[in-house]
Amino acid sequence: METTIRISPSVKEKLDKMKIFERESYNDIIELLIEDTLELNEKTKIEIEEAKKRIDDGEFFTQEEVEREIGL
Repeated sequence: METTIRISPSVKEKLDKMKIFERESYNDIIELLIEDTLELNEKTKIEIEEAKKRIDDGEFFTQEEVEREIGL
């Protein structure tokens, strides 16, 4: 089932600029945006968990250590 949505002229203009092919549908563009967002979220979650593990393992530098290292 299809539905109609309202978007502002500025959003439509942005979607138009994202088209790879002239006849590409807005639905195709929105699907790609959703897919990219979900991928990013999953990737970000993994990176956060990896960073937490490094912190727990003491594998990090404090701001003071970094400043000292670069001579600030």
